[in-house]
Amino acid sequence: MDNIDKTLVSLLQVDAGQSYAALGAAVGLSSGAAHERVRKLRERGLIRRTTIEVDPVAAGRGVLSFVLVEGGAWMGASGEALLAIPEIEEAHVIAGPASLLVKARTASTRELQEVLRRIFEIEGVTGTQTVMVLESFFERGLHVPHQELRTE
Repeated sequence: MDNIDKTLVSLLQVDAGQSYAALGAAVGLSSGAAHERVRKLRERGLIRRTTIEVDPVAAGRGVLSFVLVEGGAWMGASGEALLAIPEIEEAHVIAGPASLLVKARTASTRELQEVLRRIFEIEGVTGTQTVMVLESFFERGLHVPHQELRTE
C-alpha cells in the first residue's frame, strides 16, 4: 500500500460517501483511477464494507447495555443464536469474569429484559451480568491515521 492508498483510506474513513472525483482530486488522480484504487483495496480486504452511522436514539434504540455472559461453548449454534437477536450489535469471546461480552441496544429496559431472557435460553448460558450505559462521552470505530497505515 503506497501513500496514495493510505490517503484514500483516511479520506474514506472521514466520509465514505465521497465521490471518486473528490477522492481523485484530493490525491491527484482521475475519478476512474481513484475508483480502481478503492476497488483493489476492497479486493485485498483492507476495506471490508462501506456503511452509514445511524443515531441509535433517533432509531428508537436509546438503551445501551453491555452484558457479561457466563457459561459454556461459544462456537457454532451459540454464535448463531446470538446473531439471531437483532438487538445484539456485537459479541466477543473474552478472558475475565465471563466467557462472552455482548453489546446490546434496545428501545427500553423492558426490551432489554427480553433480550436477556433470550440469551438465557441459549444452551450453556449459566448467568449474566448487565451494565447499562447512562451517558456516552463518545463512540468511534477504528480510525487509522494515515501515518499508521501499514505499507506492504
